[in-house]
Amino acid sequence: MFVTFEGLDGSGKSTQAELLRERLEAAGREVVTAREPGGTPLGEGVRELVLNGTEMTAWAEAALFAAARAELVDRVIAPALERGADVICDRYIDSSLAYQGIARGLGLERVLELNLQATRGLLPDRTFVLLLDPEESAGRVAEPDRIEREGPDFRARVDEAYRRLAELFRERVVAVDAAAPAQETAELIHGQLRDLVR
Repeated sequence: MFVTFEGLDGSGKSTQAELLRERLEAAGREVVTAREPGGTPLGEGVRELVLNGTEMTAWAEAALFAAARAELVDRVIAPALERGADVICDRYIDSSLAYQGIARGLGLERVLELNLQATRGLLPDRTFVLLLDPEESAGRVAEPDRIEREGPDFRARVDEAYRRLAELFRERVVAVDAAAPAQETAELIHGQLRDLVR
């Protein structure tokens, strides 16, 4: 299965991805984890550029994320799924839909089309959006990156964008209250995956 975690920085995505990995591996499953942007030499270069580099236009940002994602799918995600491994990814297509498509106003459909082309249509089996008050999530981030430094208005738009995605794609996207204790959230997430764990 292919599972992704989404949400504002500081919402607990990495923690939940790690807890799920541990649980699946304890059950004897092969698990491949990845983060976005990153996971390949190209992806890590893009990560440095988009998170710590110079200012750029919204479409340049969207295209860079899509390029890193295309490389990650071809080199890591698709091969892992083909051999029967589970894949857990910290961010994926829904990040671009929320940040660039909705919060930056490029258009959800246009950004979705770009990313479906880049990934050859590969969507997660389940996406967990970890919802946390934008101010609280900001307080959890020690060193904000270029995008997270844009301020509370932008963070609020991204939060609202994620809530919208959970409404639009109910068959795939599950909104989770990230204010709950991490283990409690992990139990809820595992329960949501029972139909996929064979």
